[in-house]
Amino acid sequence: MALSAIILVGSAQEWLPDIVEEAKKLRVGSGFHEGVDVGPLISPEAKDRAEQIIEEATNEGAILELDGRGTVVPGFENGNFLSPTIISNVSPFNTAYKEEIFAPVLVCLEADTLEDAISLTNANPFGNGCSIFTSSGASARKFQHEIDVGQVGINVPIPVPLPFFSFTGSRGSIRGDVNFYGKQGVNFYTQIKTITSNWQCRGGHLGGATMPILGSSNSK
Repeated sequence: MALSAIILVGSAQEWLPDIVEEAKKLRVGSGFHEGVDVGPLISPEAKDRAEQIIEEATNEGAILELDGRGTVVPGFENGNFLSPTIISNVSPFNTAYKEEIFAPVLVCLEADTLEDAISLTNANPFGNGCSIFTSSGASARKFQHEIDVGQVGINVPIPVPLPFFSFTGSRGSIRGDVNFYGKQGVNFYTQIKTITSNWQCRGGHLGGATMPILGSSNSK
């Protein structure tokens, strides 16, 4: 997912310091090296864009809990590296929430109840994928039925299905009415052929050239 956003619900808002500490443990470096958790961004432009969004987010009132800018990896001094970054106190109108960052930046929002979190998610113009982490079956069931998102995970971090299921989306995250994975993908690339045949015994009546009507002798 291009935008990593988390909604901390209720007492889960107290987990933020622990999340920051865990993010600090992630190792940044070349993706070809063993033990590296976070590789470089795809280009200098991508790095500049991500850092610009981080700056705009803080200017709009967000709190920078962990700043990953300015990372230099030995041996790759000119690399496009951005260490894990965590932004809290983010509103739905903040640039960091509205834009897809394409970088290791976690955007943190807060909600008092599950209902508030569902409403917040459904108010987003896009609906590609989301997940809920819970030990409550009732909360999970409520979430999966009321959330207006194409791909839903329950205690699964990245809710992208395998190809034999359909890669789905909702609202601004889909164009058209047919998805490109699973059975719908097969149907999309299938040309339907309909064959109508009529076999009779030798010398029998073939029904003529008229359209058969249910209940008539020609339809028997």
